[in-house]
Amino acid sequence: MKKQEKTNVMRILDQHGIPYQSYDYSGTGAVGGTEVAEVLGEDPAHVFKTLVTVGKSGQHYVFDIPVAEELDLKKAAAAVGEKSIAMIRAKELLPLTGYVHGGCSPVGMKKPFPTVFHLTAESLNMVFVSAGRIGSQIEVAPGDLQKIVPFSYADVCVD
Repeated sequence: MKKQEKTNVMRILDQHGIPYQSYDYSGTGAVGGTEVAEVLGEDPAHVFKTLVTVGKSGQHYVFDIPVAEELDLKKAAAAVGEKSIAMIRAKELLPLTGYVHGGCSPVGMKKPFPTVFHLTAESLNMVFVSAGRIGSQIEVAPGDLQKIVPFSYADVCVD
């Protein structure tokens, strides 16, 4: 993996003194999350995708789950105290978060949203999340990430 230029996510982590490792996989052809994990040589259970949803109340929520898993909308709604939630439409992602599909990070969204990581992240020393650009990932300790992106842990994946 080659050295890459800093993304806004990396700049935010630097500003807060949060240690991380960045990875550039652009040019590898990896598109899906499990392909990204494979290119990084990592267990897909350690590589998280960032999903943005909207609740029945109109409030938006962010869920970070392992790339090989699927978000359980009922469990996710229960985790945030909503009657129901739905995925936002792809065209809403950029104006809402500042990120494109495939490059969405829990760090540095246009505004903070309630965020939930799948409970498996709680037992991991390090997790991988998007660095805010397609082809770029960061590896960071969940506890360090939690200092700048307040989040909770919950079982939000399909069994």
